[in-house]
Amino acid sequence: MKTMEEKNAEGNVIKDEDFIQVKSLKQYFPVSGNSLLNRQYVKAVDDVSFSIRKGETLGLVGESGCGKSTLGRTLLQLYVPTGGEVIFDGQKLGDLRKKEMKSFRKRMQLIFQDPSACLNPRKTVREILMEPYRIHRVGTEKEREQKVLFLMDRVGLESYYLSRYPHEMSGGQKQRVGIARALALKPELIVCDEAVSALDVSIQAQVINLLEQLQEEFSLTYLFISHNLSIVHHISDRVAVMYLGKMVELGSDTAIYENPCHPYSQALISAIPNADCEKDKSRILLTGDVPSPVNPPSGCRFHTRCRHCREICRQEEPGLREIEPDHYVACHLFG
Repeated sequence: MKTMEEKNAEGNVIKDEDFIQVKSLKQYFPVSGNSLLNRQYVKAVDDVSFSIRKGETLGLVGESGCGKSTLGRTLLQLYVPTGGEVIFDGQKLGDLRKKEMKSFRKRMQLIFQDPSACLNPRKTVREILMEPYRIHRVGTEKEREQKVLFLMDRVGLESYYLSRYPHEMSGGQKQRVGIARALALKPELIVCDEAVSALDVSIQAQVINLLEQLQEEFSLTYLFISHNLSIVHHISDRVAVMYLGKMVELGSDTAIYENPCHPYSQALISAIPNADCEKDKSRILLTGDVPSPVNPPSGCRFHTRCRHCREICRQEEPGLREIEPDHYVACHLFG
C-alpha cells in the first residue's frame, strides 16, 4: 500500500510518516517604520517546506545570512513563526499552550554554535548539567547527580570537570558540556547550529564522531546546520540548500554532492577543497553580492548572480520540483 502524500505550496512532497514536517514556514523580523503601513521586514525564512525522517541527519547548508540558524530556531519555536506550521511527530507545535510547550521541549534540544557564550560563566559544570532536571523537576537530587555522571561519561569527560567553571575548560571540552546538556532530558530531535564551527579542526573531528555515536546509541534525529560542506557531506543522510531565506535544493547526500542541479548548489560544491590534484574540478565563481533580505529580487532570488539566468527567472519564482526520486530543485532550468 502506497503512503499517502501531500503536496504543499512549494511543490515539495511531505509523507505522512515523516517525523518532522515543516510546511510553508515564514519568519519575518521588523526593521523599520513606526506603523504597519510603512514597516519593512527582514524575510529571514520565507515559505520553506521540508521534512525530517526519524533517526536521520538532515544537513542544512548555505552562505552566512541565508536563514539557516533562524530556520532551526523557528522549528524549535524559540521564535514564534510569522506563518506556516511545524508538525512534530503528529503534533502541531503552534497549537500548544505555554505549559504544554514547556513539557514538549524535553523532546527537542539545541546545540549552540559558540560553547563559550552558551554556558553560564558563574556556574560550575555540575550546576549547568543539573539545571534541566531542576527546571523540569526530574528525579531527586541523588538521582540527578547519577544522571549527570552518566552524561559526563557519554560525552567523554572525566567527573573531576564537574567542579570546573567554563573558563577553565578548552573549547572542545565546553562543547562536550553543551552536548551533554542537550542530551539531559532524553530528546528525540537535536538541532546542531554550527556545532563545530568554533572549534579547531582536530577537535571538530572528535565532536562529529561523538555526535554520530550518540545518534546511534540514543536513536537521535539531527538537523545539522553548517556552512562547512565537507562536514555536512560526512555526517548527513540528506542535504537541504538554502539561499536568501528560500530552499533551492533538497536531496540525498549522494545526489547533492555528486549531481548538484541548482546553479547555487553547483557553486557551493565546486568550492569544496579537493586534495586529489588529478581530478578535474573547475571552481564556479559567483559574481555580485547577496541581495538584501529586506527587499529580495523578484522571481528567482538567485537570478542576480546566476550564469544561466533567463527572462522567466526575473519574473516568476520557481517552486521545488522533483526531478528524480527524492531529489527536489527550485529552478526554471528543470521546469
